[in-house]
Amino acid sequence: MKFLTFASIILSTMLSAQDFANFGKYQKQNQEVISQNIVPTSVLMGDSITEGWFATDPGFFTKNNFVGRGIGGQVTSQMLLRFREDVIKLKPKRVIILAGTNDIAENQGPISLDKVFGNIVSMTELAKENNIKVVLCSVLPAYDYPWKKDMKPAEKVIALNKMIKDYALKNHITYVDYHSVLKDEKNGLSKEIAEDGIHPTKLGYEKMEAILMKNLK
Repeated sequence: MKFLTFASIILSTMLSAQDFANFGKYQKQNQEVISQNIVPTSVLMGDSITEGWFATDPGFFTKNNFVGRGIGGQVTSQMLLRFREDVIKLKPKRVIILAGTNDIAENQGPISLDKVFGNIVSMTELAKENNIKVVLCSVLPAYDYPWKKDMKPAEKVIALNKMIKDYALKNHITYVDYHSVLKDEKNGLSKEIAEDGIHPTKLGYEKMEAILMKNLK
């Protein structure tokens, strides 16, 4: 039994290595959107926070004609690789990008904030070239990562957010500031809106929805 478990882990690792960006995650859903000539109002591009958003409150996506394209654990380089498949080919009116916390957690190894920011800029430029409006979101507050303790991400999150905000203002792009509204006294998330300090609860997502829709209007 232990051998089978170990073998399944190795197989899973090999498969994920062959599809670093996880193009397969939304391949079927993307084909359905394209074949049915559905024009999403917005595609939400992100990581587990975006993926969990749809899982927690699918009605929010349905009533606003939003499409969720979040993949748990992903860093910005992975999102950039799948941006054409999961955003551009769907021809949405708008893309809403919420990314960067997993880079700060070093999920794929150490990376400078400049390079993380560069990946977000590259996604923005790809969208603009394809006549897709861009909304850039602040990274959510993070005091500690439950899967990688003692990374001290709070100040790095604030620094990355400043880079994103400055870029958005300079380029007349809508910037959605979740951070300043949701942060607690430690520049993290309270248990009330994120039990593990990272992934929002239903209440947390409801607060995000209110912030997002206010900015979109």
